[in-house]
Amino acid sequence: DELLALEDETGYIRDDSPSINVGFETAAGLPKIVHEIKMLSLNKTKDRDELRAWLGDKEGLLSWKLDGLTVGITYENGRLVQGVTRGNGVEGELITANVLACRNVPKSIPHKGRVIVRGEAVIRYSDFEKINEAIEDTDAKYKNPRNLCSGSIRQLDPKVTAERSVNFYAFSLTLSEGFETSSRREKMEWMKSQGFEIVDYVMVDKNNLLDTIDEYEEAIKTFDIPSDGLVLTLEDADFASTLGETAKYPKDSIAFKWRDQQAETVLREIEWSPSRTGLLNPVAIFDPVELEGTTVSRASVHNINIMEDLELGIGDTIQVYKANMIIPQLAGNLTRSGNMEIPAVCPVCGGPTRIKDEEGTK
Repeated sequence: DELLALEDETGYIRDDSPSINVGFETAAGLPKIVHEIKMLSLNKTKDRDELRAWLGDKEGLLSWKLDGLTVGITYENGRLVQGVTRGNGVEGELITANVLACRNVPKSIPHKGRVIVRGEAVIRYSDFEKINEAIEDTDAKYKNPRNLCSGSIRQLDPKVTAERSVNFYAFSLTLSEGFETSSRREKMEWMKSQGFEIVDYVMVDKNNLLDTIDEYEEAIKTFDIPSDGLVLTLEDADFASTLGETAKYPKDSIAFKWRDQQAETVLREIEWSPSRTGLLNPVAIFDPVELEGTTVSRASVHNINIMEDLELGIGDTIQVYKANMIIPQLAGNLTRSGNMEIPAVCPVCGGPTRIKDEEGTK
């Protein structure tokens, strides 16, 4: 009580003060909370010309699209009072204790007006590798930083969050009572002045946008923070506010996604997987490859038409990718041996099979 009184009297709070640090008590669950301002996802494109057309004659901020978990943090009278996940955009999970346990989140800021900052909680690749190196069991190692970060920031025990080296990078100033500007760049720099690490950004217009994308695409090869693309945001926040939003996306920002990462591998088998309706669906089994941070060794071929179009055969060198960075797919077949046979007998029940043609698809 004496410490709290002194902090209130002087306005000075050490970062290691027990008044703002969590004692790592395990909560019974993560309560839900409705966002004061909706946290929508972004519309996206992979087309550079489409991105340039979207910007038009306006000026914008081009920044990394970090691949972690989006979090909103609220400050009142300079103190961190709330942390919330994006959730479904309208309602998120209350994770204040976990946010306080993040490495670089300011527990207090100089500004005393009410402030809401949004950003991405991430685990750097270098920290992710150290965490995995400490795990002897190969099967128990974590697959990628994004999934580990999501699980770490949503732990019931904040002590786990603290041990996982989670960092927070601010990308949006949602509310700032007492600080008003229509410039997104000034908002970013203001967050930086308050003690936040901000997402790296570059000011762009239609003349330098494409060159700047090239620079980011080169930089990501050695970038230590997981990123799955870029975000383009209009510089003039007042103008942007007149554009409104759809039910899912704001109209003042758009995501640019990197081209799908492809890998070459060797087709070893076609597994015929039965569905509940009796259909046998072809699944390609191939030598494991790394795609978008995970190991992939199988992909649905969907139907016989695709098998025939790709002229698949055992031993073929195939190209695989992840559609929307999630679902493994076949992109092509470099050798096209076409030696694949359709099974005459069901590998599950032993009954005879038949090819069924439905409106040109078999």
